[in-house]
Amino acid sequence: MATHAAIPTRGRPRRRSRTRQHSARAWAVPVTLGAAYGLYASFVLRNNGASGGRQFWYGLITAVVLAVLCFALGRIQHTLLPLVRAAAYGALTAAAIGLLVGVTGSSVLRSSALGLAVGLGMFITTFYIFYTHERT
Repeated sequence: MATHAAIPTRGRPRRRSRTRQHSARAWAVPVTLGAAYGLYASFVLRNNGASGGRQFWYGLITAVVLAVLCFALGRIQHTLLPLVRAAAYGALTAAAIGLLVGVTGSSVLRSSALGLAVGLGMFITTFYIFYTHERT
């Protein structure tokens, strides 16, 4: 004889935790990007004659800031439209590249132009990826 699909289970029902667990990749990608960015920023600052302490703190602060921004963008990216999501990735990339070029001692105009060019390239690339892989 067939049974009903809503048969109660034995034992106590499990409570779902309200805290959301993040996967290892959700932490590893921003931390790796931040560490690489911080090391490179520290290296560039060192080549411009900065002291060891200033170089260390600058690299650490830039690494933490970029990792936090990447993690935050990764958490909210699924709620954004493809155009806004691509603009966010482009803006983050433009700011990061502009800062690195600015550390080299270049002019503000050059660092802004290079950051804008790389950010625009990132915007176009990510918009294409997000738009063509969008689930409807």
